[in-house]
Amino acid sequence: MQIGSFLNASYIRIDTPSTNKLGENTSPKNEPTSSQKEALSTSEKALITQLQASDSAVKAHERAHISAGAGVILSGATFVYQEGPDKKLYAIGGEVSIDTAEENTPRETIAKMQIVRTAALAPRDPSSTDYQVAATASMLQMQARLEESRQKQADLLANASEKYANNTDTPSLFSNYA
Repeated sequence: MQIGSFLNASYIRIDTPSTNKLGENTSPKNEPTSSQKEALSTSEKALITQLQASDSAVKAHERAHISAGAGVILSGATFVYQEGPDKKLYAIGGEVSIDTAEENTPRETIAKMQIVRTAALAPRDPSSTDYQVAATASMLQMQARLEESRQKQADLLANASEKYANNTDTPSLFSNYA
């Protein structure tokens, strides 16, 4: 699976302010004239620079989740876009769906939740949602470890009682000392 194909947005919400700070209409229906395209103000150029940085950071963030989440990523990244003064769209938010469902066995769940946790915390600047997903994965991993431990304990007890219940040939060691 190629990472590039996962970065295609399957849902796009475009935030377009209807007016800029100067009260001018910036609706996408009003196409700018060629002189307006060339004459971007300093503040508009600064906004474009901020939007470009945001776009790069958002896409890198989601790409990190996808790269680290082999096997637990449910879908490609979805982005929220904002239209800049230059009429281009810039990603200002995004998300990747991660599968946090438990597996059939505790051992499988433990392994999967480690991948989920790694994928959630993969970006260099995890969001609060990323931390919540990682915490959920840690909790499910601990529950799976507890279940695995309980199963091992039950197996040991069953084996021990079988072993001693079937051992009627050996005289009791207690009678040797009593």
